[in-house]
Amino acid sequence: MEIWVLGALGRTGRGITAELERRGVPVVLVGRNRERLEATGEKYVVADGVEAIATEIRRQRPAVVVNTIGEYAATAATIARACLPGGHYVDLAADLAAVERLLDLHEEALAGGSTFVTGAGFGVLATEAVVAKLCEGRDTPSHVQVDALASVAVEAGAMGVALAASIVDALTTAKPGAAPRAIALPDGESVKAAGIPSGELIAAQRASGAPDVTVISALAPVAPVVRALLPLLSRVVAIPVVRRFAVRRLAGIQAKAAPRPRTHSWGHAVVTWPDGTTRDGWLRAGEGMDFTTAVVAEVAARLARGEGKPGAHTPASALGAEVAEAAGGTFLL
Repeated sequence: MEIWVLGALGRTGRGITAELERRGVPVVLVGRNRERLEATGEKYVVADGVEAIATEIRRQRPAVVVNTIGEYAATAATIARACLPGGHYVDLAADLAAVERLLDLHEEALAGGSTFVTGAGFGVLATEAVVAKLCEGRDTPSHVQVDALASVAVEAGAMGVALAASIVDALTTAKPGAAPRAIALPDGESVKAAGIPSGELIAAQRASGAPDVTVISALAPVAPVVRALLPLLSRVVAIPVVRRFAVRRLAGIQAKAAPRPRTHSWGHAVVTWPDGTTRDGWLRAGEGMDFTTAVVAEVAARLARGEGKPGAHTPASALGAEVAEAAGGTFLL
């Protein structure tokens, strides 16, 4: 029943560990700094680098591995395959490339009796779950629009390699999508958001079967100058030496603590069918990172109990839309 948390000393790893312990699940911290791991008083494994981590997974056979170390497009496949056969894998990927690559392992996971879950975080689940609810028992829609509207507090300190790498990797596929617009929220607040390709697109398409899916995100840049430069930035940061430099610089940026900008985080979906019928719905959650850590812990705990479908999935695909409620979300349909 052991669940390993990779990158356990970072903000996300600490939050997930606390959530798992609250659920009474045995947790093992995995990192490369022995002294810091020892200081936690928790059970731990020291492993430096993806290959070393994979070797320890194959040797010790944990029930579930949670990957928070970032760079998912590069790390996920190696770590997930080390869980085969029978072990399960969870990550927080949100960019197109990383989500697609993990889902491409579906047949391998199926054959090995394992469940691989990618996108176990606010954006992918909060929108995917609403789409699944709206489409339940209905024909295939013609169009789906999803809005991922996270409200995230900023933690003081360095950004860190995992988050920096995720941001840079997202830029490599970034292209301007739908134009920025203000979205009125059910609680009376509003947020400005814009279109950008992301893992939410894949999850919404798979949940609905719709041939046309649009993604709007509160994390997408809305400034005209930045949006105009996105195609150029995506080509530049795709160059390996530039990518490494960008990750190093971003990782060292010291952020000041700041509260979340809005009371709630919201996932929203509007589903349209060929006959013109339209339905929309919302998922209300709290602070975006708190919801994310709760999602990962809930998914990992359920996989440890053998509740997931074998294969490679997004969260609602593996465990049903109700996993969003179990993590603290509320549907408004």
